[in-house]
Amino acid sequence: MLASSQEQTVPAARRDGASRVLDAYTHGCRWIARACMWISVAGLACLIAAVGFQIFGRHVLNRTPTWAESIAMLLVLYVTMLGAAVGVRDAGHIGFESLLELLPDGAKRRMQILIHALVFLFGVMMAWNCAILAESVSDYLIPNLGISEGWKYIPATLSGGLIALFSIEHIVALLRRQEVVPAWR
Repeated sequence: MLASSQEQTVPAARRDGASRVLDAYTHGCRWIARACMWISVAGLACLIAAVGFQIFGRHVLNRTPTWAESIAMLLVLYVTMLGAAVGVRDAGHIGFESLLELLPDGAKRRMQILIHALVFLFGVMMAWNCAILAESVSDYLIPNLGISEGWKYIPATLSGGLIALFSIEHIVALLRRQEVVPAWR
């Protein structure tokens, strides 16, 4: 415990370059996660507005705006996928934490690294395959919006990349015996 408290009190100027790079990486991931949270909040507000406008158009104007449902579905994808990536970074995903607590510290740390490595692999595969899907449907248009069907797969591609990025952050933090501070703090 004493060694870790001494490491935290060492001034930034005296730390080695690799440590500063890793600190900058963690800071960058936190900034990206916060930006994703704010974008998700803005997307949720736009989603509420689109659905509200659709309801208003249907029940008050008696003329349903056909584009509102399509834009709402697209916004749901963006809000959900960005939120899922931030959930992985802030450790808000489903986990078996109680089982890990039964393990000795060394085995617990190795198991956590393995879990984050598997999540990294999932994120990379998700990003890769969703990018392939986006490219394969890019010539088709979303009805009522006039934009490429590929826009439906961009949020999952982005989310997969962010999940991989945030998993690396968790692995580095575990190797450095540090915690990842949630983006909302």
